[in-house]
Amino acid sequence: MSNLRIFAVNHKKISSLQINNMCSSKIRASLKRLRLHVLLGRNYSSLPGLIGNDIKSLHSIINPPIAKIRNIGIMAHIDAGKTTTTERILYYSGYTRSLGDVDDGDTVTDFMAQERERGITIQSAAVTFDWKGYRINLIDTPGHVDFTLEVERCLRVLDGAVAVFDASAGVEAQTLTVWRQADKHKIPRICFLNKMDKTGASFNYAVESIREKLKAKPLLLQLPIGEGKTFKGVVDVVSKEKLLWNPNSDDGKDFERKPLLEMSDPELLKEITEARNALIEQVADLDDEFADLVLGEFSENFDLLPAEKLQTAVHRVTLAQTAVPVLCGSALKNKGVQPLLDAITMYLPSPEERNLEFLQWYKGDLCALAFKVLHDKQRGPLVFLRIYSGMIKPQLAIHNINGNCTERISRLLLPFADQHVEIPSLTAGNIALTVGLKHTTTGDTIVSSKSSALAACRRAEREGEKKHRQNNEAERLLLAGVEIPEPVFFCTIEPPSVAKQPDLDHALKCLQREDPSLKVKLDPDSGQTILCGMGELHIEIIHDRIKREYGLETYLGPLQVAYRETILNSVRATDTLDRTLGDRRHLVTVELEAKSLETSSLLPVIEYAASVAADLSQASREAVENGLHSACLQGPLLGSPIQDVAITLHSLVIHPGTSTTMISACVSRCLQKALKKADKQILEPLMNLEVTVTRDYLSPVLADLAQRRGNIQEIQTRQDNRVVIGFVPLAEIMGYSTVLRTLTSGSATFALELSNYQAMNPQDQSTLLSQRSGLS
Repeated sequence: MSNLRIFAVNHKKISSLQINNMCSSKIRASLKRLRLHVLLGRNYSSLPGLIGNDIKSLHSIINPPIAKIRNIGIMAHIDAGKTTTTERILYYSGYTRSLGDVDDGDTVTDFMAQERERGITIQSAAVTFDWKGYRINLIDTPGHVDFTLEVERCLRVLDGAVAVFDASAGVEAQTLTVWRQADKHKIPRICFLNKMDKTGASFNYAVESIREKLKAKPLLLQLPIGEGKTFKGVVDVVSKEKLLWNPNSDDGKDFERKPLLEMSDPELLKEITEARNALIEQVADLDDEFADLVLGEFSENFDLLPAEKLQTAVHRVTLAQTAVPVLCGSALKNKGVQPLLDAITMYLPSPEERNLEFLQWYKGDLCALAFKVLHDKQRGPLVFLRIYSGMIKPQLAIHNINGNCTERISRLLLPFADQHVEIPSLTAGNIALTVGLKHTTTGDTIVSSKSSALAACRRAEREGEKKHRQNNEAERLLLAGVEIPEPVFFCTIEPPSVAKQPDLDHALKCLQREDPSLKVKLDPDSGQTILCGMGELHIEIIHDRIKREYGLETYLGPLQVAYRETILNSVRATDTLDRTLGDRRHLVTVELEAKSLETSSLLPVIEYAASVAADLSQASREAVENGLHSACLQGPLLGSPIQDVAITLHSLVIHPGTSTTMISACVSRCLQKALKKADKQILEPLMNLEVTVTRDYLSPVLADLAQRRGNIQEIQTRQDNRVVIGFVPLAEIMGYSTVLRTLTSGSATFALELSNYQAMNPQDQSTLLSQRSGLS
């Protein structure tokens, strides 16, 4: 026994190198299977699951219990400190040996060259790590509006989120956008008020802005000790303890947790007791089970209520999304990150706590969603999958429902930003990285086989009939993908020579698969390739990536705004197409009416007169609709898409033997004739603009916006700054960042978001048409 005791004591001190030499060949062989692909230049202390010097079983490393998994995202406005917070989380969980810094360009999750140069997040990066026995799959998302789709597709597969706020600014423009996206996907979240050490940081102001602007109920689980330069720690309201970080420690690992005592901290204890009582009352209002407990056993004295009971109730309230826990700290100064990790494991849901309706239809069969594609020069396309049910293994054949094709997974990896650990299997609740899927794209649903998908569909339909639902709703839930926003900017892109055109086409094809918000089309008149994106920065980054990753020096034409067109009145037109091809005569006569719609609709609303609808076959109907849709792609003024129109087909006479192609051609020509006769209107994209500027520079900023046809809605006060909120046409905002920096000596920031399309006034419309025709 004494020998065993000595071995047990020594076992804790043995380094991983000594273990490699001493442990049995079975463990060594198991660990060898976990091949770690390490790039030079960064040093990781251990494999996932090997925290410190503790060796776990191979199964627990790869597939922890589902209750111990947390799939979370970090989301916020640009510059609130998402990447720095992620970097600290990785350091304290034992995955990196040194603290990365956005300014130094050595962070784990911002690994693209463009991200490191600009100090912004462009692509979301997935990282897997452990914290106190929990497996956390964390995704760092972009904050810039041009990359909204990156946030959207990541939120689609997450179970919880951490919203990071700049404590001096509170809720900012892009925070509202990501919060709405999280609301749409019903994601429970916790708030982290970052930058508490910044001059002007205000805990109360930030909490109030969450309450007012996000219409959320904040649960104050922590209060800061000091603000701005005096910030040195936080007080845990639930356990009534203060957490103080050692000022002499460089990395923030050393902190002490002390209970608040009447003798040493009488004022702070009184403040925290009041805050805890308020928190208990707030949670009791939102959770009936907790209210019964409080009113029963602890109605006389809230101090006797155990912290565990309060934490469980806060967990339930967070899952129900009736309130949001609020924590605070400073990621850059290494304070408050460890309690944030504890809160992630304590309050955010595990995959089994998320009630996903479609899972019941799969009965434990494989169901996964492809939410991101990356291209690796060595391995080819890497597809990120969120596994909802079943298990994935290498060499497994899977069926892609959206693409209706069967593919084989060659290798399975655990994602770690730009580095990956190869693993033998992965179960439900995890995020995997697969190699070998050639045709899978973002938003595709992956199942084990076609028959499994059909069985799930039948179950869904039966369930739908029970609940008097339409079958297509079940189908929509099976194939829930990602909504892709419409691009607002476009420009031409040309290769350095005609010989390089195939290389450019390949590069654009790969980039489109990675980024569905990037659209590429061919101009039918000039034959040029047109790049359509979400903003100036988006197109700039794509251009830069083509140069760096594919070695192509491409030329971009001037940026153009994606206008739309509509009509203002009702017009009728008739057209006849009579053509003989070979021995067949194709004869079609069409009469239709086009009129403007009151409501906004991107696609034309197509109606049929009673006499036409009765005789029209399905093939002819499809031909008519194809012809109308193709005619609406190019308007008569600028060649921009037509929207907000309703088309009624009054008469359609088809000669026997006429092909559907001729029907489409005649209908399309007839609609174009009608559109030319109508009163036409150009619609331009209107942007929501929010400019944060100091009081000294407010006047020049307002004067500049007035010249840009800006419409100011309100001017808010945020600490010492002014926040100008308004609308401005997209055409007027090109290159605005440079102008704003010049006007305000680099002190102002701004955020843009597409609001809607609005009609141009006649004077601006005629100016635009003159420019396009080359007359001005």
